[in-house]
Formats: sequence, structure tokens, C-alpha cells
Amino acid sequence: MNPQGIAVLGATGSIGVNTLDVVARHPDRFQVVVLTGHRQIDRLLEQAKRFHPRFLVVADAAAAADLRPRLAESGLNAEVLHGPAALEQVAVLPEVDMVMAAIVGAAGLPSAIAAARAGKKVLLANKESLVVAGRLFMEAVREGGATLLPVDSEHNAIFQSLPHDYAGDLDVAGIRKIILTASGGPFRGRLAEELAQVTPEDACKHPNWVMGRKISVDSASLMNKGLEVIEAHWLFNAPPDRIEVVVHPQSVIHSMVQYKDGSVLAQLGSPDMRTPIANVLGWPDRIESGVASLDFMALSGLTFEKPDLIRFPCLALAFSALAAGGDAPAVLNAANEVAVAAFLDRRIRFVDIPMVVESTLSVCDLSASASLADLLAADAEARRVALGKVHSC
Repeated sequence: MNPQGIAVLGATGSIGVNTLDVVARHPDRFQVVVLTGHRQIDRLLEQAKRFHPRFLVVADAAAAADLRPRLAESGLNAEVLHGPAALEQVAVLPEVDMVMAAIVGAAGLPSAIAAARAGKKVLLANKESLVVAGRLFMEAVREGGATLLPVDSEHNAIFQSLPHDYAGDLDVAGIRKIILTASGGPFRGRLAEELAQVTPEDACKHPNWVMGRKISVDSASLMNKGLEVIEAHWLFNAPPDRIEVVVHPQSVIHSMVQYKDGSVLAQLGSPDMRTPIANVLGWPDRIESGVASLDFMALSGLTFEKPDLIRFPCLALAFSALAAGGDAPAVLNAANEVAVAAFLDRRIRFVDIPMVVESTLSVCDLSASASLADLLAADAEARRVALGKVHSC
């Protein structure tokens, strides 16, 4: 079997690092063609030394000028590109068979859509591609004949628990509902008055998963689960009333599918992102991930509870945005990105995040954009509005 060419978009982030860990275990199966790293030049250089990609993409000309001489000193001759257009360029290269779309936030949307239109095997770790542009993204997948595989642990768990021939009709597949599990984050059990005092450092101390700062805050607010609800809607053609969220603090059951005959199929495993990454990299084969097998004798128990939508209103806001349709999910995502960045910069409190999101949704135009350009313009407007809300907090 010839090695498959892979582009890792967002190689220096948590998902990218874990992807390369799995790839390194299978040198006969994968050839790294592209690595992108925005501004983490030191890490990108070390990755280039190990995997010898043909192309490297960084944020801008200054970062490229920093990287090129260091590559030459290391005896590497990768071509260095920069900027958003370069991300789209490398996503459609003929020697790239699969694209790990792991750039965080709406910035990862254009390159993910480009890969879908080019008919690539798209390993989707950038949930914003579906949250912001679900209809346009799924149209690109269909028109390009792309293979779309979910990397998020919850959606990958659902993917593994669905019938192998699932074609997007819950009723035909005998499915009652999809159940997304949530750890509850670091603030599960905290009193409402305590949440007003938590710090960015508190929010980034996830009890189970090792993640980047932005997604850690989203997990703490349950916005991450809300975004996953919207993502699940598009991935599996599931209406909002057939998607349920259950808090499962142990993060052993990653999600479930409930069938009409009473059966519930679930995917279990240690909380390690290399498992879903290996699943999509090797699909339809099962390949080694480096993750230790789940030790059932070491489990103290599995518990479940309802999410608290009063203390964590972001989840309810996401359900409402999905029900509203149009550009509401895109506005929700944009406002949340602005609010989380402000919280991490200590400009607003943790409890101000849902307030910024809700007030932005209340004043923005939520009608559906007809094109990606219109959608990105709506995204920019939502960010402008949200920034104004941040300043008024």
C-alpha cells in the first residue's frame, strides 16, 4: 500500500501534535506533505525536522522570514508559504489525500471547505466549519465527493456507534436520538456566585482532557458542548429535539446512539484524543494509536446527570441558535470567540461570556447568508458587535 499524503492544518496545536504522534507510528501508511503552524515557529521547525514535509505554512511574511533561514541551517528544503490563501492552496494539492482540519476557530473554515470541494478525505477537528457554515460546508462535501470523518471525540463516538451504512435518515436507521456526553468541565458543582470569581487559569484546568486554552474555556462554560450539538446536527442530519446532552464526569463513554428497539450503543475509551484521531486516519481499518487499553477494573463508577442550564446558559444559547437557523450559529460562534478571548485577557468575567453572546445574538441580522463571502462578512459584523458588548461589561 502506498503511503497516503496528509496535510496537517494546525500542526502545532493539541490535535495536530496528537495527529503526528499517531502518524509517526505508521511510517508505511502516511507521508506528511504539509504542516501549518501559524506563529509557533519553534515547534513547527522541530516537526519539520522529524517529518520532512514539502510545504510549511505560517501566519505572515514575518513568520516566514523567521522560519526560512532556520530550515536552511537544518538542511531542510521545505517550501514556506504564509497567510490564509496559502492554507487553501495546500489543502487542495494533488499529492494530499487527506486533510486534518485542526485550525481553531472560524479561521479554519476556508481551508476546510477548500479541501471538501477538492474531494479530499477531510478529518474534521475544526467544529467551527460546521457551526459557522454547516449548509455551505455539507454542500461542498457533496459536490466535491469528499469523505468527511469527525475527529471530535463525541462525534467520532457517534460515528462509530451508527450503522455502517447510515445515510442521514435517523428513522430509516431505527434511531431514536443521539446522546452527547459532557464532562461538566472544571466548574461542575460550583455555586453560581463562585463562577463570578473564577480565573482563566481555573477555567483551563480541565479534569480529564488536555486541550488548548480557548477550547478549555468553552468546555468550562459548556459552550463547547453547545457547538458540538450544532455540529452533530449537520454531521448526522439530526434535528435539535433528537440530540440530548448528558453530563458524564468520568469521560469514559464518549457519546451514545439510542435506537428505537431500546438498545443504546456507546463508544468507550480513555480520554485521549489519539483514539478518535487513529480511527479517522486509518478508517475503515483500525490502527494502533498508542493509547492504553481501558482498564475496567480501575474504574470507580460511571455517573450521569442533567446539565445545569441556569449556571451554564451557553448550552441553552447554542440549542436556541440551532433552532433559529440562518446565521444564528455563526453569530453565536463569533460572539463566543470574542468573549472567550476577552476573558482570557482578563477584560471580562467568566459569567460575562454568555451575556456577551446573548446580547450579540439579540441585535445581529440572523438571516441566512447566500455565500461564504456573505457569511464571513456576517461573522466579522458579529465580532464587531460582540467587542462593543465586551467594552460595556
